Amino acid sequence: MTPTELVRSLYEDCLNPRRLDRLPDYLSDGFIGSNGEQGPAGFRQTIERMVGAFPDLRFEIEDLFGVGEKACVRWRFEAAQLGPLSGFAPTGKVAVQQGIAIYEADRGKLTRAWLQVDRLGVLMQIGAVKLG
Repeated sequence: MTPTELVRSLYEDCLNPRRLDRLPDYLSDGFIGSNGEQGPAGFRQTIERMVGAFPDLRFEIEDLFGVGEKACVRWRFEAAQLGPLSGFAPTGKVAVQQGIAIYEADRGKLTRAWLQVDRLGVLMQIGAVKLG
């Protein structure tokens, strides 16, 4: 699979349907995530925390393109915060988050990820942070 095919499959065949046991099919053992997660097990913990906070989380891929061994995906989700998030109790409020991730692949597996998301925006939407 190309890097873009790997990323699309990661989201559509693994993350969205919660088939996290398939992460080793997409991520190398040496995978390093944007928060320093290591390997499929480390990435799984991150996803499980997000799904714990937003059980109805479903990534919608808005853009996906690649150059060489890198693929960039722009996604969004809209989900209710029904579990704790970064120490904040569940609110039941719906939050919308957009993100951009760049993945690097080698030998048919993703090896590295960099992520930019609007965390502050999500915390404001659930009422955990107020500005002004």
